[in-house]
Amino acid sequence: MLSDLEIAHQASLRHVVDVAAEAGIDNGALEAYGAYKAKIAGVPRDAPVRGKYIVVTALTPTPLGEGKTLTTVGLGQALRALGSNAFTCIRQPSLGPVFGVKGGAAGGGHSQVVPMEDFNLHLTGDAHAVSSAHNLCAAVIDNHLHHGGVPDIDPHAVTWRRVVDISDRVLREAVVGLGGRSNGVPRETGWDITAASELMAVLALADDLGDLRSRIGRIVVGATRDGRPVTTEDLEVAGAMTVLMRDTVKPTLMQNLAGGPVLVHAGPFANIAHGNSSIIADRVALAHGDHVVTESGFGADMGFEKFINIKCRASGLAPDCAVLVCTVRALKTHSGRFDIRPGLPPDPALMREDLDVLREGLDNLRAHIAIVRGFGVPVVVTVNRFPSDTDAEHDLICHAALESGASAAVTHTLHTDGGEGGVDLAHAVVRACEEPSAPVRTYEDGESLEAKIAAIATGVYGASGVELSPTARRAIEMYDRMGYEQLPVCMAKTHLSLSHDPALKGWPTGWVLPVRDVRLSAGAGFFYALCGDVLTMPGLPLHPASEGIDIDAEGNVKGLF
Repeated sequence: MLSDLEIAHQASLRHVVDVAAEAGIDNGALEAYGAYKAKIAGVPRDAPVRGKYIVVTALTPTPLGEGKTLTTVGLGQALRALGSNAFTCIRQPSLGPVFGVKGGAAGGGHSQVVPMEDFNLHLTGDAHAVSSAHNLCAAVIDNHLHHGGVPDIDPHAVTWRRVVDISDRVLREAVVGLGGRSNGVPRETGWDITAASELMAVLALADDLGDLRSRIGRIVVGATRDGRPVTTEDLEVAGAMTVLMRDTVKPTLMQNLAGGPVLVHAGPFANIAHGNSSIIADRVALAHGDHVVTESGFGADMGFEKFINIKCRASGLAPDCAVLVCTVRALKTHSGRFDIRPGLPPDPALMREDLDVLREGLDNLRAHIAIVRGFGVPVVVTVNRFPSDTDAEHDLICHAALESGASAAVTHTLHTDGGEGGVDLAHAVVRACEEPSAPVRTYEDGESLEAKIAAIATGVYGASGVELSPTARRAIEMYDRMGYEQLPVCMAKTHLSLSHDPALKGWPTGWVLPVRDVRLSAGAGFFYALCGDVLTMPGLPLHPASEGIDIDAEGNVKGLF
């Protein structure tokens, strides 16, 4: 069997100018980066929406991976096979997972974004621009502490850490400023991965360069000794940060294996941020395409909820249909009978037909269908077929999905067959996009922050209530006094369960969501509520993917997956 990289290398790629022309994009909007990728100009916020807006989500993820990006890319190919001018909009991968345990995020098999190595490695440099702008701000903060002045920053109240786009666990907590007075003020801080930078979330939500500049200026990096917020505008660094990010506002145009247009833009974390690609890319695609397929992070409780409550609130756009991806082995995992760990081979029992175990895991699928339907959006369930699956297993899943309110439930073989393996899915999506869709939000802007958190916990996750720590209550009171309470809330919890506890599989009930702290991302325009421990700097496994990555003398990359 050919690897993903070998399949990508066998593809006959089209020049990016030809990809753009067929998609209806004027050549004058392109800034080419070689033959196969180009930066592309945005469109006005009030540009007419031509296409149907489709968001791909999934059931609660497992370490095995369910093929959500594969489905997103492959569905774009399948829609084009039906004659649609279909666009795909996805996030740019982080180098941390590429060299760690997860691998790249270009899709897989015969449903990929190409060139695959360009997509996964650097692309057009947006992540590096975000890192540079973020770390410039960090350097200015420490320089201000060293020299003093106005505002009088409390060194113990600085919230702006540094970032790097590599998984490096030793940098999670650090002490800077050691070595004498000339090296600055000693203080505790640390590093996050670049995808966790607020600047990445800001980029994904900005309308254009002017809006990006305004949002960067609103970022709060700490507080003064008397408790007043300190912004990048106060430190007079917001302008320079925006200069470093000036080209990042332009999405990158690439192609899928069928030669169709793919817009790659931004890569915000899906825990402390909203985990969705950019509003700018979606608007470009919706202004030109018949169908636009985008992807939200993690399961429907995480990425899809944030897609509706944060991204769509900011953009004013609304989806016509959602696609919910599942697999037989993931649903068996949600029975609670298997201990699946990242980097380790799955239990062989997952690959054997067992309808009873599969039935035990179906509650997780039912929960995610209920979440999407609760937002007023039609949902198509698709089962990503693996060679070990049986027809009886797929029939059981599809029957349960239809009983639970899905508009359709179909199997796809997009990995093996490319777009042709998703024609049934594409037909189902086209039909679902014609159904009534009236998306509703979980809460309104004027509600209290505590009420917003409770609405998501009980109305989306299925919790019986919320328990706020004293720290969280004090933070809510402080943000209320500062006048920020109208902002939406981004829930930071584990993605491995509908609850805060990754050990609770399926559709847990009778549990209370603990909120240990609430923090502010004023530039992005939301709070994030910390529900349990959330890592913002991943670590590498015993045998990271980087061990298998190499290059030959002719410049051919090997080992990416």
